Amino acid sequence: MIIQKLEDGWKLRNCSSGECFNAKVPGTVYGTWLEYGAMEDPYWRDCEDKALAMMEAEYEYSLTVTLEKEVGECDVVWLLFEGIDTLADIWLNGHYLGHADNMHRAWQYPVKPLVKAENIIRVLLSSPLPFIRKAYEEDPYDGAPESMKGFPFLRKAHCSFGWDWGPRLPDAGLFRNVAFIGAKKAAILDVHISQSHREEGVVLSLYPEVKTFCSEEVYSCEVRIMDPEGTLTVYLDTPKTVTIPQPKLWWPNGYGDQPLYLVELVLKAGDEILDTWSRRIGLRTMRMNTDKDEYGSRFAHEVNGVEIFAMGADYIPEDCIRGRISRERTKKLLEHCRQCNFNVIRVWGGGYYPDDFFYDLCDELGLMVWQDFMFACAVYPLTSEFEDNVKAEIRDNVKRIRHHACLGLWCGNNEMEMFISGNQWIRKPIQKTEYLIMNERIIPELLKEYDPDTFYWPSSPSSGGDFDAPNYPDRGDVHYWEVWHGGVPFTEYRKFYFRYLSEFGFQSFPSIKTIESFTEPGDRNIFSYVMEKHQRNNGANGKILQYMSQMYRYPESLSHLVYVSQLLQAEAVRYGVEHFRRNRGRCMGCVYWQLNDCWPVASWSSIDYGGRWKALHYFARRFFAPVLLSCEETGALTWSTDVNEENRTIRNAARFCVTNETRIPFQGTVCWSLKNSRSDILKQGEFEAAAAPLSVEEFPWLDFSETEGRECYLSYDLYQEETLVAHGSSLFVPPKHFEFLNPELEVWVEGDEIFVKAKAFAKGVEIGNKAGDLLLSDNYFDMDSGIKKVLVADGGLEGLYVRSIYEIGRGT
Repeated sequence: MIIQKLEDGWKLRNCSSGECFNAKVPGTVYGTWLEYGAMEDPYWRDCEDKALAMMEAEYEYSLTVTLEKEVGECDVVWLLFEGIDTLADIWLNGHYLGHADNMHRAWQYPVKPLVKAENIIRVLLSSPLPFIRKAYEEDPYDGAPESMKGFPFLRKAHCSFGWDWGPRLPDAGLFRNVAFIGAKKAAILDVHISQSHREEGVVLSLYPEVKTFCSEEVYSCEVRIMDPEGTLTVYLDTPKTVTIPQPKLWWPNGYGDQPLYLVELVLKAGDEILDTWSRRIGLRTMRMNTDKDEYGSRFAHEVNGVEIFAMGADYIPEDCIRGRISRERTKKLLEHCRQCNFNVIRVWGGGYYPDDFFYDLCDELGLMVWQDFMFACAVYPLTSEFEDNVKAEIRDNVKRIRHHACLGLWCGNNEMEMFISGNQWIRKPIQKTEYLIMNERIIPELLKEYDPDTFYWPSSPSSGGDFDAPNYPDRGDVHYWEVWHGGVPFTEYRKFYFRYLSEFGFQSFPSIKTIESFTEPGDRNIFSYVMEKHQRNNGANGKILQYMSQMYRYPESLSHLVYVSQLLQAEAVRYGVEHFRRNRGRCMGCVYWQLNDCWPVASWSSIDYGGRWKALHYFARRFFAPVLLSCEETGALTWSTDVNEENRTIRNAARFCVTNETRIPFQGTVCWSLKNSRSDILKQGEFEAAAAPLSVEEFPWLDFSETEGRECYLSYDLYQEETLVAHGSSLFVPPKHFEFLNPELEVWVEGDEIFVKAKAFAKGVEIGNKAGDLLLSDNYFDMDSGIKKVLVADGGLEGLYVRSIYEIGRGT
């Protein structure tokens, strides 16, 4: 095929005001207006409201373009729109091509009889706001309360209408490529590749979809495969299968390498090359093990016959303004996941299907993808038109994504089965039936046709479908929100043994520099109008403070409040992850909510909109470590935090576990010390740790019942020979009640290394800089008295500072 991309020369006009600007395609309305300074930044203070009002108008893209000679000489010509957001009517040279109403699919029109030397393309974008209002008034279909009424009627990123972490910014535009595409005689429309792993190698079965335009010709396909080292093998005469001997297998991050093979099909008529198609694939088996066991049923990723403990986070759109998303930005985000030992990313169903480069990067980085279809927290009107539209959407995206090594599973939706089974959003019985038809008939039938090799799961959470106890702890996946929404303490996680936890989390505020990016000085109070506009979970700022009151002294500045909120968030998620990793085998996944933000906001993310790591992301590097040393302590948080309780009894105790999530045995030593606030050793011991591959070694409980929990802490290390593998500490009381001494922290720099010195035990040590862009090998850590070294990964060293929990609530 011959492709003529249509990127330059577009004009974008507001049909109400007449404002018109030169526009980039791919691009959007908000992106264009911001480029020309014609609107205020919708992320600044409360400017979101003005930006939302802009989308009441219609907008028109127009382009006058010369058709390339090679395209014009083709037997067929299509006009392709890879992504239109969302309601559009399209004309070419005055001829009406059609109506588009789904941003999640491509729109392609045959235009050979219509094209000329000079061509005029017009795309009229209608406002989504009156559309959803009218549809809802006529026949209400409900969904997430934070989103605008009527959003389920439109196949547009639901979160663009608002969510409990996102603004109401329903941008519009041509957000992916537009092109004329020409073909001569025949074209390869797509190829499905299926793998069979056998003793002699991996057998690839090839199913090309070829469209012919000239019946007189005889066509053949040549298959070319380049291995990861660059060796090319050519297979002639349209082979239906090819065998790759001694295959190099693709593994998730932490379990092996990610070699990729380039598969290319060359379509020929005699010696004439008519078309080529190529994709990179990884050779692996990938399934979900749902076999019954002594606890219920397993739910585990199994790659190349090895069960993988899923460690990762839920991914949402990276920006409300899609033109700001690029391969470079996504690569940085996903690399930050790999650096913190992630092996899975869950693409949440209320956004949109990511760009091709997202999956390419996940292939390269070893990040398995849990892929939701784009349905979330709603009921949908399954009219014949809606069904046809959704079927086309699913076909487009399954065919686009199915070849990727990273693709771990398809999931029908986010949280619909769970809520609908409890009659949430249900106004009439047919809405439950429509759910079942969509998720348990239409989608699985399409997957059986287009991607039968990939596991399908009907909803998240689910126990397998048919409203059969979704969110049940002993089978399937679970969303657990009692910690946070339920207000229960962090230790509550330890009462459960979920098979796979695909959503759980805790909120915090973004960094001070990120807050400064959307506020004036007078706004910088968490209960100000502007700060509450950038907090979409109703009452959540108060909830952060309520949880904070259980753990920490009251912060006396916004800077301290942000710092403590991030430590609180990190500790909350750590309690869950470490517990579930201690129960590897019964539980096989911890995917926390959420990885990233789409604008500057208080949220559950571990990386804020400015790309800054919160404390949680540093904690993730530790609690997702391939070899994890964790401590399960009991103390005041387990027994009673009421200091005035009559006859209060607290048993201080602890046990250690070494979790080995690698494919090789681990041999090491656990060393522990009971220390006072000065880090003087009161009691100590050690265990030899021998953890088999993909296993957990538990050690006996240690009794510290005679210990005064306010004055002593437990410090522990894991060594492999002389190398320190892990370090941690545990308190027997909330940090607010511990008798910290002033650690008198000092910080200095030598080359690309930062050194911190403490004269006493220091908890939650944060190193920062003036610009707020410092990225380190470790941060927000606990340290005994002494010196700790960390490496600088990125950022400047001007205005370096260090602080710890000791400072909180002491008037400093």
